[in-house]
Amino acid sequence: MKSHLIKRVHLAAAGILAIAGLLSIAVWWVALENGKARVGAQLQDRLTITLRSVESEVERFRYLAGVVGEDSRIDAMLAGAPAGIERRTNLYLQSVRERSGADEIYLLDLSGTTLAASNWNEAGSFVGINYSFRPYFSDAITRGEGRYYAVGVTTGKPGYFLSARVDGDGGPLGVVVVKVDMSPLEEAWMQTAELTGLADQAGVIFLTGRPDWKYRPLRVLSRDGAAAIIAERRYDNIDVTQLDPLVPPDADPGSPSIATAEGSVVLGIAAVEPDGWQLFTGLPMQPVHEAARLVAGVAAMGFLLASAVSLFFWQRRQIVRLKLEQNAVLERRVAERTAALAREVDEHKRTEVELRHTHESLIHAAKLAALGRMSAAIVHEVSQPLSALDNTLAAAGLHAERDAKAQVTKSLTSARDLLRRMQRTVKHLKTFSSRQDASAPEPVDIASVVEAALEIVDPRARESAVAINNGVPAGLPMVSASQLRLEQVLINLLLNSIDATAGAGNSQITIGAAQVGDSVQLRIADTGGGIPDDIMRRMFEPFFTTKTTGEGLGLGLSISRTILEEFGGGVSFAPGAGGGTVTLVQLPLHVADRMRVRA
Repeated sequence: MKSHLIKRVHLAAAGILAIAGLLSIAVWWVALENGKARVGAQLQDRLTITLRSVESEVERFRYLAGVVGEDSRIDAMLAGAPAGIERRTNLYLQSVRERSGADEIYLLDLSGTTLAASNWNEAGSFVGINYSFRPYFSDAITRGEGRYYAVGVTTGKPGYFLSARVDGDGGPLGVVVVKVDMSPLEEAWMQTAELTGLADQAGVIFLTGRPDWKYRPLRVLSRDGAAAIIAERRYDNIDVTQLDPLVPPDADPGSPSIATAEGSVVLGIAAVEPDGWQLFTGLPMQPVHEAARLVAGVAAMGFLLASAVSLFFWQRRQIVRLKLEQNAVLERRVAERTAALAREVDEHKRTEVELRHTHESLIHAAKLAALGRMSAAIVHEVSQPLSALDNTLAAAGLHAERDAKAQVTKSLTSARDLLRRMQRTVKHLKTFSSRQDASAPEPVDIASVVEAALEIVDPRARESAVAINNGVPAGLPMVSASQLRLEQVLINLLLNSIDATAGAGNSQITIGAAQVGDSVQLRIADTGGGIPDDIMRRMFEPFFTTKTTGEGLGLGLSISRTILEEFGGGVSFAPGAGGGTVTLVQLPLHVADRMRVRA
């Protein structure tokens, strides 16, 4: 039943995905066509606005050449009289240039040679240069006026040349030329990042907001157009025939697309009369494609969402029916699993209790093992005071018989000191071997713990001829630990150092301690033979020992590390500077001392 339902759901989902794919393709195509139409309308609007700005830039100089030619000084200059007319004409042209904003104004005779110019007194003056090869001169002579865009052969600066013929009673006398700087248009296009430009009648882009487009052919140049550009020196020193056309040969003539760094760009082109120029502007198609993809995606997602909701409710009804059938089975399985989990929890609790008891037993066994290692020394430590006590009491009896009260008192005092010594030793041993211990950490004075541990290991040290130097200073901050368990750790570490140092000659153990940040570091350095690397790696393994059978369980270091880690500390070993081994015990400061240190 369930597999049949899943199969039906899969078939429905496959159908929905197929329909969503077809729907997204259809919506994408419609959105793309609408986007192209909007781009076309935007291109036309931009072309209209840009065309008006180009015409406005040119129209204010359209009649300036004709007006300048009406001045009597121009006629006199062309007639060659009177004397001094050349200077007055140059000053006149210079004045008109400054007031009109034209780039340059100059006067040509019928041979095309410059007679006067607004830059007559500047480097690169036009005076004396022949421009008969320029079309604006020949057009003005034959038709009365001319217009032409080119790079100046004298200045190397591009400009738009407007010319007007000067007529006299006997016919043409000369030509007045006004050069207009159109770079403000180009700078405006650059600042607004417009993909706009102007191409001349041959199709060469001479004005554009994109420097990499300048002087490139808009389309492939014709042979006649290329020849005319060279003959007229239109773009002197620039070989436009070697530059790639902006529009590919196979592009749509109506709305060609070009590839740019911004992606695909569609161009709109309009004619600029009467110059025969081509004004073009472009808009990127990437936003159109992105919008089409977005609309298609939204449509597909909407369809998928609606279909998914419908499928969900249909599937929900089917699932509810199946769930009703499966509830009984699930409830039975849950009950069985709950019972199994309860049994597992009980088993885990029993195991935890057993592990805790085992851990405590191992700790106690380690204590007893340590006592076993010191048994001979302990017996000697107790028997010696007992023998002395026996002798002292015997001496006291003799003094009593002789009625020597002072000697009796002295003997009894000595006996009492011996008893106190034995009581202190037995008390330490009884406390150490006890199973009772505080589970929660408490403030512990590390110096007192070291002294207590030394009380217990001192007989073993003296028996092994090992000198122990206790350099732990008083007044160290309290550490967070358990007095008895920490004492057990130190006894185990000290016994290991005694065993490693005994019989080595000049056997010494030096104990020191210092505060390091938020902890106290205890340092136990011995003069033994050191620890080989292969043994160092296994030091903390349970039941690993280098002692002979019966001398140790191999649990001391493992238990010591566990105890210290429970306190939040640790233990490590390192080679000594002059041989032997250095044992480092790290213990955290108690909370109160830690806050005081930080403050």
